Amino acid sequence: MALAMLNGHLLKDSSLPVLLHQVSKTPQLETFNYQNCVMQDLFAHFPEILFMHRTYNPRGKVLYTFLVDGPRVQLEGPLARAVYFAIPAKEDAEGLAQMFQVFKKFNPAWERVCTILVDPHFLPLPTVAMEFPTAEVLLSAFHVCKFLQGKLYQLSLERPVERVLLTSLQSTMCSATAGNLRKFFTLLSSCIPPAQLSELHSHWLLNDRIWLAHRWRSRGESSRYFQSLEVTTRILSQFFGTNPSEKQGVASLFRYMQQNPGDKETFNPGLNPQNNHTASDASPETPKVEQLVEAGIQNSLNAICTGPAAQLCLGELAVVQKSMHLIGSGSEKINIQILEDTHKVQPQPPTSCSCYFHQAFRLPCRHILAMLSARRQVLQLDMLPAQWTGGCATSLDGILGSKWNETLDKYLAVTLLTEEVARLLQHCSKEEFEHRYSTLRELADSWIGPYEQVQL
Repeated sequence: MALAMLNGHLLKDSSLPVLLHQVSKTPQLETFNYQNCVMQDLFAHFPEILFMHRTYNPRGKVLYTFLVDGPRVQLEGPLARAVYFAIPAKEDAEGLAQMFQVFKKFNPAWERVCTILVDPHFLPLPTVAMEFPTAEVLLSAFHVCKFLQGKLYQLSLERPVERVLLTSLQSTMCSATAGNLRKFFTLLSSCIPPAQLSELHSHWLLNDRIWLAHRWRSRGESSRYFQSLEVTTRILSQFFGTNPSEKQGVASLFRYMQQNPGDKETFNPGLNPQNNHTASDASPETPKVEQLVEAGIQNSLNAICTGPAAQLCLGELAVVQKSMHLIGSGSEKINIQILEDTHKVQPQPPTSCSCYFHQAFRLPCRHILAMLSARRQVLQLDMLPAQWTGGCATSLDGILGSKWNETLDKYLAVTLLTEEVARLLQHCSKEEFEHRYSTLRELADSWIGPYEQVQL
């Protein structure tokens, strides 16, 4: 049976036979269950650990996505490990029980599920325990990491403290040994006031059962695992979570999956030969949305910027294209994290970023370009200082060679540090200010000499 219709919204899934496609008959999409044969075969091969993720749309309807997890699963790519999609009628015990029963009916391997990974806000644990009596339900390391990351952003900590905690969180998640988890727990306890510390549920860091399901990964494997799930959950939010219509949201998600099959297309042990499609059988691939967005950014850079500015920014864009970036929205600023670096982006004109590249050149850096790419926007004229726009004199070509030297490099590094120290001192109590100022006074005198007064 093909993925026939959702009131005309869903594309026809002619490439893969559909095992299960069940929707409600009401105008609104109240219930939905979907799994094709590739998903069923994938789950049958790797049923031991089941990862559940929930995505809510503006109407409050929730899309459940089941993914396989564990050491034996080597598939990478967005949604490559997805084995089931479902929208329950209601997210109560009865609605979830019906959803799980449909899943179990079409997947006999459910009896081999040993562990189910859920998010911290998942409350219907008794229903899961009833439907999967032999499985252990645990918080997933990914969801705990996202929970802590979100809470740290919400606390509005001083930027250096926030940066240290976020960097330590990322490092700990990539090497979740008992010692590293305890060190991070101690760091949180020393940096976060007790009244706010309870909101973080930091005791999860000391629950070894949570981390045993994740600790087998190496640092590199952990980094790729978190990046893959970050992209997966962002795709689910982008297509389903922002659409008030469940039908249109599911339709757009399935269109994306058809155009971006990833590693799952190569995993087909249960399919008959006649159902397999080689690359020559497939129609020419349409350009990905990301590629079109990046091409638009490149064109806007070339059209607006001078040659040297465009060259610098295109280098930053190349880093964005080859990296995974995490984007979290705050009230006034957007948090952009590329690999190990976290910086603050001010999206409103004049657009700015706290990173070294932008502070030095006042040009769109990789973090600003990542924001544009995520929002599917292009560079605008008001995002650039006047001296970098294409209408200015071309004599700026000599800027890099004539001014970017070791002395300037050191000066900019020191300037950024002193600005950060000044901001911290402005928010200190009087006693703390006197203590920190005297420390700086002693340091300056020891470097330059006690006979020369140094203005701080």
